[in-house]
Amino acid sequence: MKLKFTWMLTLFLALVQFSFAQEKNISGTVSDESGMPLPGVAVLVKGTSTGTQTDFDGKYTLKAMSGQTLVFSYLGMKSVERTVGSATTINVTLQEDAQALEEVVVLGYSVKSVSEVTGSSVQVSGDQIASVPVVSVDQALQGKVAGLNISMASGTPGSVQDIRIRGVGSINAGNDPLYVIDGVPVNNSNFSGSSAVSSFSALASLNSSDIESITVLKDASATSAYGARGSNGVIVITTKKGKSGKVSFTANSLVGFQNNAVEGRKPLTATQRMELLTDAFRNSRGYDNATAYAYALASTGWDEETDFNWGNAVKNKDAVMQNYDISASGGDENSSFYASLGYNATEATVIASDFERISGSFNFNRKFSDKFDFSTSMNVSNVTQNGILEQAAYFSNPHLVRFFMPPIESAYNADGSYNLNTSVFNPLYQETVDITENNLTRALNNTSLVWKINDRFRFKSVIGLDYTIASYHEYRNRYHGDSDGAVGGSVQNSVNRNFNYVTQNSLAYNFKVAQHSFDVQGLVEYQKNRRNFLTGFGQNLPADGLYYLDTAPGSQAVGGFFDDWSSISYLGMLNYNFDGKYVLDATFRREGSSRFAASNRFGSFWSLGAAWNIHREAFLSGNEIVNQLRLRASIGESGNSQIDINRFQNLLSYDANYNGLGAVYPSQYGNENLSWEMNKNYDLGFDFGLFENRVSGSFAYFNKKTYDLLQTVPLSYTSGHAGQVYNAGTVVNKGIEIELSADIIRGKDFSWSISGNYATVENEVIALAKDSDGEDINIITGTRAVEVGQPIYAWRMRKWAGVDPQTGRPQWYLNGKDGELTTNYFSAKEEYQGGSAMPTFTGGLSTNLEFKGFFLNASVYFAGGHKVFEDWAFYTQHSGVYTTLYYNGVQDMMSRWQKPGDVTDYPRMVYNATGDNASRTSTRFLYDGDYIRLKDITLGYNIPNRFVEKTGLEGIRVSLRGANLLTWVKDEGLKYDPEVRADGFTMLTTPPTKSVSFNVNLKF
Repeated sequence: MKLKFTWMLTLFLALVQFSFAQEKNISGTVSDESGMPLPGVAVLVKGTSTGTQTDFDGKYTLKAMSGQTLVFSYLGMKSVERTVGSATTINVTLQEDAQALEEVVVLGYSVKSVSEVTGSSVQVSGDQIASVPVVSVDQALQGKVAGLNISMASGTPGSVQDIRIRGVGSINAGNDPLYVIDGVPVNNSNFSGSSAVSSFSALASLNSSDIESITVLKDASATSAYGARGSNGVIVITTKKGKSGKVSFTANSLVGFQNNAVEGRKPLTATQRMELLTDAFRNSRGYDNATAYAYALASTGWDEETDFNWGNAVKNKDAVMQNYDISASGGDENSSFYASLGYNATEATVIASDFERISGSFNFNRKFSDKFDFSTSMNVSNVTQNGILEQAAYFSNPHLVRFFMPPIESAYNADGSYNLNTSVFNPLYQETVDITENNLTRALNNTSLVWKINDRFRFKSVIGLDYTIASYHEYRNRYHGDSDGAVGGSVQNSVNRNFNYVTQNSLAYNFKVAQHSFDVQGLVEYQKNRRNFLTGFGQNLPADGLYYLDTAPGSQAVGGFFDDWSSISYLGMLNYNFDGKYVLDATFRREGSSRFAASNRFGSFWSLGAAWNIHREAFLSGNEIVNQLRLRASIGESGNSQIDINRFQNLLSYDANYNGLGAVYPSQYGNENLSWEMNKNYDLGFDFGLFENRVSGSFAYFNKKTYDLLQTVPLSYTSGHAGQVYNAGTVVNKGIEIELSADIIRGKDFSWSISGNYATVENEVIALAKDSDGEDINIITGTRAVEVGQPIYAWRMRKWAGVDPQTGRPQWYLNGKDGELTTNYFSAKEEYQGGSAMPTFTGGLSTNLEFKGFFLNASVYFAGGHKVFEDWAFYTQHSGVYTTLYYNGVQDMMSRWQKPGDVTDYPRMVYNATGDNASRTSTRFLYDGDYIRLKDITLGYNIPNRFVEKTGLEGIRVSLRGANLLTWVKDEGLKYDPEVRADGFTMLTTPPTKSVSFNVNLKF
């Protein structure tokens, strides 16, 4: 009996234990202290790989057993643990973690809290980047960072952008910032296979949906750790990592269309062109209207019917944009992963130009033990860009054809075939048969191993690889175009292989004594870059459609080169923190570069920074208004190594011909004393947060002095060389930066926030090299010049004085400034006309409204204080036969002078090749570049969870987005898009685009 009772008791207890061990559905809502639901909160069953994330309404559901512990974690919030009991509903409120909120500033070599940062930096979230429909991720930064100036050199998808941080500091060395991806410096060269075609950016290989954040480092304290490479600022890109919990998926799709944001000037119609030519005959030869028209008709051979609009013919109206990507993330307590696939197809706004990208990424993190952490990330992409010949004077450039093809000629014959007897090459035919293709395959890898030796010491080893294969394929048909006639068609194939690798080994030591915290780090870094380039060119093709080099066996030419460079650096960083109030930063980097001779190969770069967190002082403790107040300052010195690899060496060239034999000749007179261009940076600023940080902002003053600038100094002709490069010259950039943001309304159903930034920069040349007489050696390049007291490449040209109302002749100021006028262009003096191509102020404004699942975002960008020059106006606004007989002009010329007393900016028309020199370089075509652009406006809706649950998904977001929809230009004379490349020329390239797109985001 006793045995039977014992057996029954054991069975009962087993059943009880079994019942407790049964999994059950646990659900609930996670919200913040104000009651707002929190989407994306990680909910993990502790000690397992089981987990999930909250949806857009903050709700979650997962299976767990009684007695298990749920861990709720969210960036910027304190983690919460709850034990599963008998209840099936567990609601959680998360509190802000001030320290965790600060631990999001990624500086490349380190991650610091905001209170520990002494330098000037701005971090942009991945959500802000992904929300902008651009091909290259750097374009999405425009207007979001004070002091960061981005100008679009071309609107062709995948083109390189001109980016400057706090002005221009060099005349002959590079001004581009350093790009760092996941802690490793990478290559961002222009990979286009020809300088004549559209540029090709390496950053276009990245999928913006894979970006976690982008941090822009601006002053010495923030950038000095990168030494010479960071002298022009640093852009740190951090890719997404996996999150612990069950595997979750995110899918994004975008479909839209785009057109030119600003169309530019309109070409003349056939009737207008004939009217101008009639005027020219009347003014030059004294004919009456009837006779002048008869001569005009005879000169052109116009049938008085044909009026072909070449501008519309080469336009790709409503160019299609498509982007699709899917990602997965998951893991357990010890490991996590993130993987993604993406596809982008974007058409340009002109014919025969488009972009296609296939990308994939994989990030994996593993905690092997309490001592060892492993991380690796891989990004692979293949990018193809069908570009156009927009960087040079080729008639196959569709943008040139708008103004160079006479409207009296049609693109088609009567039978519908292409007209190949046009006065300028027919681009519609060329773009059908010719090929201009860039292709880039890129693999990025970053692998690291961290050894936590003990609580104070940590060793980290990193290796980063950046491997690119860029190929270029060009085919020109035999009959019509840039390679017709004697050339007989041509083909070109080239391959550019670039392998860049970086190794970093660092030892960090941190300890705390009472209220004194120390963080010391030493790092050794080695970087090597190897490039192999091979190209082949052939012509006189035997037949059409022979696209490759081996089809031109009788006339081939090959070329190629190999170059490499390397650098090694020894870095020391010290961070001292007293009670979270006072922070001191010190950085020293000893760097050697193969770009310099052995005697000047190494440079020493340093920075000192300090910050005072005033809000942590006793006199502000508990203050209900001031939540954050921090004063910071930094000083430092760095170099610039962005120079040609062999600039210090004497070079020989082998392409000469002497009496039919090959010859060698000296092509460069080197200088072994050549050294780094040096930057000395000063930065002073403060940050503040008011009313529970609902109002926050920052202010900074900077002064960057660049000295030992590289400058070519003329030599005596007896040397056999025109000049030699020396370190000479000084440039200063100084200005202010302001960032402001405010949460105006912060409620459960409605919220409204605004933010803005504003920056100024004043650029001035302080010193230049001097000649034997002690005079400054100014640098004059056509329309621009470098001279002491002026900004770099200030505009220098003749000053336009308008049109003489009595005669219609063009006029210029004789002394180049004011006073006496002249109608003789060559008698007028060239002078500086004020300003340069670099904006003196830039900024951005944005706002965000949310109401019960609906959201509306908008942003504006503005720039000004600079001048832009319409460089093709010599042809398109020529007052002679270039516009009326040979090519075509712009419709603005219809406002020309016609009779005495007319007041206009457009001179009389004349029948000669000079056009009274009216369209030669002068301030007539120099315009104020100030503009304001509506960068982005998005209206969207987060579909409520009660509807989403029925689909089996966790979240659905839909939105309609417009980009660059409106542009306001200050100068009414500037008809082209004001956002031009860094040199200030409008060019005839693909302009920036405006677009409308529909977006769907799914989570499951």
